[in-house]
Amino acid sequence: GLFEAGEVRVHPTGSVTVFTGSHSHGQGHETTFAQVVADRLGMPIENVDIVHGDTSKVLFGMGTYGSRSIAVGGTAIVKALDKVIAKGKKIAAHLMEAAESDVVFENGAYTVAGTDKKKMFGEVAFAAYVPHNYPHDKLEPGLNENAFYDPANFTFPAGTYVCEVEVDPETGVVKIEKFTAVDDFGKIINPMIVEGQVHGGLTQGIGQALTEGCQYDDATGQLLTGSFMDYCIPRATDVPSYQVDTRVTACTHNPLGVKGCGEAGAIGAPAALMNAITDALGVKDMPMPATPQTVWRTLKN
Repeated sequence: GLFEAGEVRVHPTGSVTVFTGSHSHGQGHETTFAQVVADRLGMPIENVDIVHGDTSKVLFGMGTYGSRSIAVGGTAIVKALDKVIAKGKKIAAHLMEAAESDVVFENGAYTVAGTDKKKMFGEVAFAAYVPHNYPHDKLEPGLNENAFYDPANFTFPAGTYVCEVEVDPETGVVKIEKFTAVDDFGKIINPMIVEGQVHGGLTQGIGQALTEGCQYDDATGQLLTGSFMDYCIPRATDVPSYQVDTRVTACTHNPLGVKGCGEAGAIGAPAALMNAITDALGVKDMPMPATPQTVWRTLKN
């Protein structure tokens, strides 16, 4: 899976900027990563800013591919957060005149076990930058940590897709009546984003199965479908209203218990759809894309 990098920079105000080597191009990383950070630090999500794609600011990272962003990039951020919290314990122990081993961090507050002593995360963040009450002999000022995470294993999302189609034998037109997708992506950070990614993946897979095909000139090898005027991507009328659900089996080798989800729909949809078409036609196999012409010829043969 290769490593990913994360950096957490806590400001004196208690707000946080996170730098990630992963890059969002529509997957909603800015929301999901911010949720992870806000939940771990016990702060409002609007206090978290996610920065990606700026090579002058971000640690060297491997980027976004293979549905790895939350499992690998998110874990790198969590490891950086662990370092921030650990340093915060040292500062909180100094402020509350307690042993570091007695300090517990939970719900955005450092507390001394068995007492009512408490310092909020924002107070500790401010103290990290204010010189008059800080253990300079033990700690450097500031609250800024980074981490790299190299996964011990791959994540293994799994699912079952069921597709129902109707085929017009006179025209070869395929209509998808129902499409149900149930996936196990481990723990879900943001259900709406996951559902949206599954919808996008299903639509991409349907396009691959029904409409999208590259055509080349036989004589010269020139690509003939080089624009969307010739290369047919799925339209709204080509896809149904999906039925989507999830099951949760936590991943065992990352602290978030998450698995990849971005490409699941694109992997499962073509197989389910083509199985439904070949079952309807009573044939064992047929080429993709299953355009009306291809389906009609298959029926006539």
